[in-house]
Amino acid sequence: MAEIEIHHEHGHEEDPLSKRVGLMVGLTGILLAVVTIAAHREHTSAVIHRTEANDQWSFYQAKKIREHASDVGLQLLAALATDAARSEPAARKLEASRAKYLEDAEGIRKEAEHRDQQTEHSERLALRFDLGEGFLELGLVLCSLYFLGRRRVFPLVGGVSALIGIAVAASALVL
Repeated sequence: MAEIEIHHEHGHEEDPLSKRVGLMVGLTGILLAVVTIAAHREHTSAVIHRTEANDQWSFYQAKKIREHASDVGLQLLAALATDAARSEPAARKLEASRAKYLEDAEGIRKEAEHRDQQTEHSERLALRFDLGEGFLELGLVLCSLYFLGRRRVFPLVGGVSALIGIAVAASALVL
């Protein structure tokens, strides 16, 4: 029976940098996942705040329409009234309604503006997380290229990119 010879090619020497780069790729991947989730949550938050602001602006518009209708009613009553004594209770009621709608609309406007500010804040945070995510992705890819090209420049530039990504994403936490 013929013996089978197994030839081992040389070139599989232990590369100590490979372990470090592998660890760096893993940690960058974990950070990328965290920043991606944070970005998605902020985008969702911005959409929710925008929807709430739109609802408030619609409510504000309805109150302003009612205020205007009360004002038109008052003007018609004043123009068409032949007996001021008989039209006075209706005029007081219309004036009270108009004042209530005006007051309600002001509170609703403030709430709508607050929701608009929340939307803008969430969008700014989401942008920071998105930029951080992009730099982390770039860092992950560049670090991974080390395993194909065995060039030390890949993990170096990838690490710098990942650090920039972490800094940009972390800056969203200070806003």
